[in-house]
Amino acid sequence: MSSQLPQRGSPAERVAFEALQARLPALFREVFGSRRASRTVVVVPGLSLDADVLATIAGVRHYEERMLGMLMLLRLPNTRVVYVTSEPLAPAVVDYYLGLLQGVPPAHARRRLLLLSAFDASPEPLARKLLLRPRLLQRLREAIGDPASAHLSVFNATADELSLAVALGIPLYACDPALAHWGGKSGSRRAFRAAGVPLSDGAEDLSDLHAAAEAIEALRQRQPGLRRVVLKMNEGFSGEGNALLSLEGLSAGLPALQKALLGRLKPEAKGMSAERYAELYGHAGGIVEAWIEGDGKRSPSVQLRINPLGEVELISTHEQVLGGDSGQVFLGSSFPADPAYACELHRMGRAVAEVLRDAGVLGRMAIDFVSVPQADGGWRHHAIEINLRKGGTTLPLQMLQYLTDGRYCEHSARFLTPLGVERCYQASDNLISPLFRGLLPEDLIDLLVEHQLHFDPTRQKGTVFNLIGALSEHGKLGLVSISENPQEAHAGLERVRALLEQANSG
Repeated sequence: MSSQLPQRGSPAERVAFEALQARLPALFREVFGSRRASRTVVVVPGLSLDADVLATIAGVRHYEERMLGMLMLLRLPNTRVVYVTSEPLAPAVVDYYLGLLQGVPPAHARRRLLLLSAFDASPEPLARKLLLRPRLLQRLREAIGDPASAHLSVFNATADELSLAVALGIPLYACDPALAHWGGKSGSRRAFRAAGVPLSDGAEDLSDLHAAAEAIEALRQRQPGLRRVVLKMNEGFSGEGNALLSLEGLSAGLPALQKALLGRLKPEAKGMSAERYAELYGHAGGIVEAWIEGDGKRSPSVQLRINPLGEVELISTHEQVLGGDSGQVFLGSSFPADPAYACELHRMGRAVAEVLRDAGVLGRMAIDFVSVPQADGGWRHHAIEINLRKGGTTLPLQMLQYLTDGRYCEHSARFLTPLGVERCYQASDNLISPLFRGLLPEDLIDLLVEHQLHFDPTRQKGTVFNLIGALSEHGKLGLVSISENPQEAHAGLERVRALLEQANSG
């Protein structure tokens, strides 16, 4: 069958892809909205992002586990999930997620779950690995059953995911790769302007550091007192594609700036030199922005979805927890965002999403802001980027929704269970300690049960884990601590940290 497929990147492949995507509106109306409808969801959770940037993230190959929340779809009685990974998942990890299902016997759910693997730990994108394995592709096609009631779910969509959708004969519920530029740093700035949303002064569509230097000098002329600027690669991930540049004490004029640029540039990615950053920036292109100063500033975010019917759905708000040398690396999130400004984020997020909807964008997105408190008690918001993918806040919110059957209320900016009880979470992708190393997935689960830290469905409180596969080798774990208020949710996260360090301290 693979010999009948159109050539990758060809006009014929594009025609085939558009024909598949045309199925999505009917699929959304007739299948997505029915609890009992038969469907197959093919989940390919690989991160199709720049390999150099991904190489700076500890345990990145285990990030394919971050979409395991999709296994909660198995609570729908006639839904099948095909979950494909680069390497086989540990059985204990799969059992852990199936154990979170409520009202469905694990054996019933397991019959409707198929796990497949490419058995390939290389840094190549997962979708590309699948395309290079025709027999594995054939197993996937056979597992799908009726392609009319199936779709492909991915972390982010590139040409590889487009080709995979065509090879499988099912639509891709994600942004068309031809529109992915709207999720880059330059495209984000254009979308913000079109939506009338405030953004930091700067410049986009820069080809290299020479162009960046010219843009920085123009910024200095507009803002003579400017102290710092940030450079961002167009396709950076979790802040790892950013670099900070101090302008303090630097002589005026482009020659002085160009001479000092590499010596002053501080990449956010751990271990990356300024020279390597300059090379990657020249390859990917990027933007320059004035660094937003201000005591007490925060970085909230709003999540939305554009569904196949062209409707904009507000999903949530949250506060990003950031780290790194200059506080630009995503570490986790606190949900929901401060009610003092959450509804303002709703308005601005919808305005941006409507611009993207009119451009043809589909699927989930997160719009990030930097917010600075003002003397009058209000807040000044600057939109900084759009992520057209399932990001670090997707799994935490999915787990909260699935485990509590609750919903985020747009009017109150709170998450309420069906009984009207409020819930929030503290989530982290970067609970890291050398003392965690050597703990196996089975050890983690034993500790959860012993110390009653797992999610308790009767109280609708507790902790849910992810990135479990990274624990033993990298001392790294992801978790979502769910509780009634932010203080207790944060305390739950810290209890887990202390327990794991004590359990493996020797």
